[in-house]
Amino acid sequence: MKLQQLRYLCAVVDHGFNVTAASQALFTSQPGVSKQIRQLERELGAEILLRQGNRIAGLTDPGRELVAAAQRLLIDSRELQKIAEGYSAVDSGRLRVATTHLHARYPLLPVISAFSKKYPKVSLSLFEGPPAEIASRVSDGQADIGITTGPADADPRLVMLPAYRIGRCLITPPGHPLLKPRRVTLAAIARHPLIVYDPSFSSGWTVTQAFEKQRLTPKIVLSATDADVIKAYVASGLGVAILQGMAYDPKADTGIRAVPVDHLIAPSTTHIMLRSGKYLTRYMFDFIEMFSKKWPPALVRNALRRNLRDSRKDHP
Repeated sequence: MKLQQLRYLCAVVDHGFNVTAASQALFTSQPGVSKQIRQLERELGAEILLRQGNRIAGLTDPGRELVAAAQRLLIDSRELQKIAEGYSAVDSGRLRVATTHLHARYPLLPVISAFSKKYPKVSLSLFEGPPAEIASRVSDGQADIGITTGPADADPRLVMLPAYRIGRCLITPPGHPLLKPRRVTLAAIARHPLIVYDPSFSSGWTVTQAFEKQRLTPKIVLSATDADVIKAYVASGLGVAILQGMAYDPKADTGIRAVPVDHLIAPSTTHIMLRSGKYLTRYMFDFIEMFSKKWPPALVRNALRRNLRDSRKDHP
């Protein structure tokens, strides 16, 4: 069994069982890909691909488990290469961070600025998306570090390092009636047009869930994935919104006002996500500590080792 065979197999699966597309992505021939996968099946003594004539319809039952194992092996093989590269170039390389727009726009901005000055030879890639996609990218090795407030049902292969808690605030146009009460209620908010985060973000479903628990039906007029967009529509008078406190700056956001609502919706926790068994370079450890002083390299290493030991107990 060779790594090349596993790469060919995973490429075919990733391209929807289209061998032609997989061979083009691999810069090789279609017959060569088919031959290597057939050879792998003979060596393992099991059919991996479910074939119907000349067409591949999917994976067999053992094929599903074999492909999952192959994907893990390929990720681990890339980690071996990164370890070797890490010893030869400690101050250069690549860092891929997956996060939400909110974290990219606010808490990560000064971190990335300081990091880039310290490591000018490190190429930094920033991916923005919903929490579930962030978790998937970190778990699959497409991102080195994930930063988000969710998801709650994260992959057990992920190490979740709690960084800090985020409170929420109600934002309104200046002079809005909801600014008058000392402690605003969800019932009062529900009587006004509401702008919310997209439900694929924890900031979205957490807010709507709070209304549902009190059997309230808010007047949702718009959902969006960008805090700056939401604030702009609040300033235009379209409605009010509940945002994370970090998204409101009284000096910059002169067209809106804010009041804290932590008594209505509990603060959420931002986590740093890492894949179990992930090899981290020195600059990756530095990036994590720049983002959260709670996580110096020694504590991060301990968390990674503990998660790896626990996963091995669960899957001996």
